[in-house]
Amino acid sequence: MKCLVRGVTVVDPAIGIRPHTDILIEDGIITAIDDVLPSGDAQILQADNWLCAPGLVDMHVHLRDPGQTYKEDIHSGCRAAAAGGVTAVACMPNTRPAADSPEVISEILQKAETADARVYPVAAVTRGLAGEELTDFAALKAAGAVAFSDDGRPVPTAGMMQRAMLEARIVGAPLLSHSEDLSLVRGGIMNAGDIANRLGVRGIDRAAEEVATAREVALAAGGLPVHICHVSTAESVAIIRDAKRRGLPVTCETAPHYFSLTDELLISRDANYRMNPPLRSASDVQAIIEGIKDGTIDAIATDHAPHSAEDKADFETAPNGVVGLETSLAAGLTYLVGAGHISVVRLIELMSTNPAKLLGVSGGKIAVGEIGDLVLFDPTVAWTVEPEKLLSRSHNTPYAGRRFTGRVMATVCKGNVVYEYKEETL
Repeated sequence: MKCLVRGVTVVDPAIGIRPHTDILIEDGIITAIDDVLPSGDAQILQADNWLCAPGLVDMHVHLRDPGQTYKEDIHSGCRAAAAGGVTAVACMPNTRPAADSPEVISEILQKAETADARVYPVAAVTRGLAGEELTDFAALKAAGAVAFSDDGRPVPTAGMMQRAMLEARIVGAPLLSHSEDLSLVRGGIMNAGDIANRLGVRGIDRAAEEVATAREVALAAGGLPVHICHVSTAESVAIIRDAKRRGLPVTCETAPHYFSLTDELLISRDANYRMNPPLRSASDVQAIIEGIKDGTIDAIATDHAPHSAEDKADFETAPNGVVGLETSLAAGLTYLVGAGHISVVRLIELMSTNPAKLLGVSGGKIAVGEIGDLVLFDPTVAWTVEPEKLLSRSHNTPYAGRRFTGRVMATVCKGNVVYEYKEETL
């Protein structure tokens, strides 16, 4: 099968910006890039005035499959991914059962064969995510896991984390740390501070994230690589910035809600503003933006965490998490590029090129011989997020009613057009 993407402006960190370009994809691989290419028998995707970047790689997604498919399943999650220009997702292991065995990894991969995005399973660090016994890293890697994490819960002790980091290094896969000291959470449900006090609810001390981040950095000083998930505080950014200055093998990610939203939104008592780590203060948002600008933060991931409306109905008892696959690129274009903080090329580096490198998977570049995964977007189109029109099975977005500038117009995965924007879809 052939697909010809015609008349785009290519945005690729390896080459910068290349206008008026055609891209030919054959059997899922880019075979030609030129100013004008003959169409032949190819399917034509006419894309005049759109930007075209390598498909986004979201390295932190919860697909809820197996076990909680009323919230999301692999196919619904990948449909949502395609609508957001995401052509590859790394799915976290807190499924039911947990992704702690080769059998569960194989089940995920089998279901994903016909999905609208590539699915890369992240395997559990400990059996059942219980924090007591390490999984068989070699067997899980052989089954198809690309990384290891107990995301949703931290690895409880430094000794166990050190052993996990060593095992991950041996098998050649990244270790993704949910950095949180549970002894400092104390039953909190949002950022500790003035807003929590005004609401009369228990807050989460920011030190819960920062102490755990410092622990992982201390372990990395022994030469063991670690990736810090969902960075949300100014102090965490400072700790990681210092680690990088010292040449330690530490990388990290943040999520769109941490560079665009603050805990003041929770005054509404809307559980769709609750996630873990929680929304922080305006000064933390600024620190996250500075970390993105100066290279401290390596990647932007969504931490896409779908929950049903019933699950999210009660502010104080609702589970943490928000959906984000369909809004992440638009949030980056609006709050980072549109605000003048970074270039669109840097945004694609954060959302595609770097995540692909960190996970050790294909993608993140547009070149002959590379996989035919592309996102086509118009940075000038303004639109409003309407939760009921999202393609995810759950609609717990923190951006309901928000106005974005920049939207996905089409997505190509494995050489197939898996999404085209239609007015009625979003």
